[in-house]
Amino acid sequence: MDVLRAVESSQMRTDLPRFRPGDTVKVHVKIQEGDKHRIQVFEGVVIAHKNNGISSTFTVRKVSSGYGIERIFPVHSPIIEKMEVVKSGKVRRARLYYLRGRRGKAARLKEVARPVRAPQASPAS
Repeated sequence: MDVLRAVESSQMRTDLPRFRPGDTVKVHVKIQEGDKHRIQVFEGVVIAHKNNGISSTFTVRKVSSGYGIERIFPVHSPIIEKMEVVKSGKVRRARLYYLRGRRGKAARLKEVARPVRAPQASPAS
């Protein structure tokens, strides 16, 4: 069992920022078209985050042309180029599925200022 955990830990990503449900994020996704690659940005609200080790996922919802679009991303997937937290919303739930039934201003979340964690400086030799 330790071999399995060692393989999983070697595949996990540590470069993504901390995010929570209610945060508005920009996910830069690698798209392959034929033999070319491009980056597409998917910006929306995180409505769910499921922690399950290497198979952790998060769901991002956006409204485009009046239609709600949800996309589920594996957290440790190599198709995610980078991710940015645009703003943080004040929520009291872990799953925000109630936003699916709301339209317009009713679907907005109040913004809350969360402290940005600065990366720790390595000790100078």
